Amino acid sequence: MSDGLIILGIDPGSRATGFGVIRVRGPESRYLASGCIRAGGSVFVERLQEIFEQTRTVFETHRPDEIAIERVFVHHNVDSALKLGHARSAALCATFGRPVPIYEYAPREIKNAITGTGAADKSQIQMMVKRLLRLEGKVQSDAADALAVAICHAHARAMSHRTRVKTPASPSA
Repeated sequence: MSDGLIILGIDPGSRATGFGVIRVRGPESRYLASGCIRAGGSVFVERLQEIFEQTRTVFETHRPDEIAIERVFVHHNVDSALKLGHARSAALCATFGRPVPIYEYAPREIKNAITGTGAADKSQIQMMVKRLLRLEGKVQSDAADALAVAICHAHARAMSHRTRVKTPASPSA
C-alpha cells in the first residue's frame, strides 16, 4: 500500500452519474480521474444498463481499494428517489467483480466535509474540490460531486484513525 489507497467516489443519477477517483497517501489526496456517465434515451432500463456498463469500465480501469457513494434521500418526489435508487444500485452492482468495501455518505455529510457547511451549493462544492485536489480549469458538476464523495471518505478514514483510542480494560466489580 506504499502507493496509497485508491478511492472511487460515485454520485448516482438516473441520467448523469458522476465518478471521481483519487489516491490517498497519508493526509494527501491526489486526483486520478473523473467524469460523468451520461445515460441518454427514454427507456429507463436501457439507462440503467448504460450506468452499469460504464461504471464497470471505470471500476476495472482504476481498480479502487474502496468505494464511496452518496446515500439516496427522499425530498419531495418519491418517484425521483426510486429512480435514483435504481441508478445507485446499477452503479454498485458494476463494482461486485471483486470484493471492495463500500461506504455511503449523506449529502449533507459530504457537503460539510468539503466546505464546512451542510448547506453548500454546487458551485461551492466545485470550488473546494478544485482547491483540495489542486486542479486547474473547470470541473464538471457531477464529476465534482463524485470527487467530493471520495474526498469525504478520505477525511472520514483519516478521522476514524485519528480518534481511535485504546481504553484500558475496566476493573472487574
